[in-house]
Amino acid sequence: MHALSPSGLARRRYLTAAPLLALGMFVLPALADSSVRHASRRLLGTRVDIVTDGVPADAAAQAIDAAFAEMGRLERIMSRYRPDSQVSALARAAGKHPVPIAPELMSALRLASEVSARSQGAFDITVGAFEGWNFDPGHEQVPGQAELTQERPLVNYRDVVLDSTRGSAYLRRPGMKLDLGGIAKLPILQAGMDVLRQQGISNAMLNGGGDVLVSGRLQGRDWRIGLRDPLAPERLLGVVAITDGVVASSGDYERCFARDGQRYHHILDPRTGLPTRGPHGVTLVARKTSDVNGLGAAIMVAGTAAGRSLLGPMANVDALIVGPGSHPWMSEGMATRMRS
Repeated sequence: MHALSPSGLARRRYLTAAPLLALGMFVLPALADSSVRHASRRLLGTRVDIVTDGVPADAAAQAIDAAFAEMGRLERIMSRYRPDSQVSALARAAGKHPVPIAPELMSALRLASEVSARSQGAFDITVGAFEGWNFDPGHEQVPGQAELTQERPLVNYRDVVLDSTRGSAYLRRPGMKLDLGGIAKLPILQAGMDVLRQQGISNAMLNGGGDVLVSGRLQGRDWRIGLRDPLAPERLLGVVAITDGVVASSGDYERCFARDGQRYHHILDPRTGLPTRGPHGVTLVARKTSDVNGLGAAIMVAGTAAGRSLLGPMANVDALIVGPGSHPWMSEGMATRMRS
């Protein structure tokens, strides 16, 4: 793995309008073909797009509806914003008693624990305790230092106790809250993809807020996914072509605002409760979602050098890290993908 300058790569034929990124390269022209179907819904706090190819319209519509239904079911379990979710139930029971949870939530919490341990706490789902932030347009809010100081002792992934035998989870300290935004989206999108495959659709793409899962091909060609430049989100750094796999992106440019000359974004450092000051964006490409889930957010917190160490043993993951400097760092695998 080594650093590469984007040089002409970022400025060649891949410069295109930002809305195309919502559907992936070459998808919009393909929609003119009656065998290519597209549907979009609001889910997981973002827009989720599904594109299928090569099946009749009725079959595609039925499969897409089933995929959205399954993703909606999982969102209702894992959302911190729904009072009827199991994540909200865990917060209400924090410091009191364990809560029975669904197998899908148990799997997400176990993966979160593994990523937290591997990243030495750079990734931590208990950052949900920092509840004074609001990044919704028109409702932006910055918590005071006193509030953050009071909440910091509630942030420790080791205080999430999982009991697989009983199928329960427990937050040790009263006031603890979980934020699964960095770990739940990919498994939920994967569940949607699994439904499509069960319905007989082998060529499909799911895109949810910068995380893209693909299966098969689009009109006989690999899916081509544009990688946004976090320093200038209206342009691309390059394009990757994949058949079966995932392109997962984390960045400080989607949910952010400026106040009193200071820029704030939604990826918080568990140690401080403040927005991270490391890389501006991380893109990871892999065959399986479990290989990259939570890793982008961890690198955003830990920084480029620590991120490269985390990625070192992961030969099955290609990575692009855009820091504050002028030259992104990318793995050899990512450099090969972006040249092809």
